[in-house]
Amino acid sequence: MTSSRPRVLLVEDDHIDIETVRRALKRGDIEIDLVVAHNGIEGLDVLRSADMKGPMTVLLDLNMPRMNGFEFLDILRADPDLKMHQVFVLTTSSDDRDLLAAYERMVAGYIVKPVTFSKFCDAMATLNELWRINEFPRCDARQATGELPAEQQA
Repeated sequence: MTSSRPRVLLVEDDHIDIETVRRALKRGDIEIDLVVAHNGIEGLDVLRSADMKGPMTVLLDLNMPRMNGFEFLDILRADPDLKMHQVFVLTTSSDDRDLLAAYERMVAGYIVKPVTFSKFCDAMATLNELWRINEFPRCDARQATGELPAEQQA
C-alpha cells in the first residue's frame, strides 16, 4: 500500500461486525486503507507481511477463535518490530476485568461496540478525527536513533 490515507487493520471474526465497520466508514465518508483479519493469527501475519511495513492502527476484537485479542496483544507488545502499532479494542465486552487487562497491555483506547448503527457511526467518526491528527514515527526512525541492533541496520 502506498496511500497517504490512514492504514487500519480490523481484527474481527464476526462478518456482520466487519460489514458494520465498512458501512459506518462509508456513511461517514471516512477514507482509510482498511485491511481485515479474522483472528489474531491472521492479524499478526498481516502486520508482519512485507507490504505492511510501518505503523498501523489496529481495531481489535477480544473474543475470537484461534487467537483471542489478549493473546494477540501479548505477542504484539513483546515483539520489538510490532509493539509500536496503535491498538484500539472494539468489543462487546463491558467487563471491567477485560477493560483493565486491555489497558495493562497498552491499548490506546477501549470501545464497547455501540448497539445502534448511528452510535457506531459516531464512534468511527471520532476515531477518524484521531487518525487524521495522529503522528506515527517514520518507518526508519528506530534505525536513525540506533535502536535497531547492528545486524538489522542497513
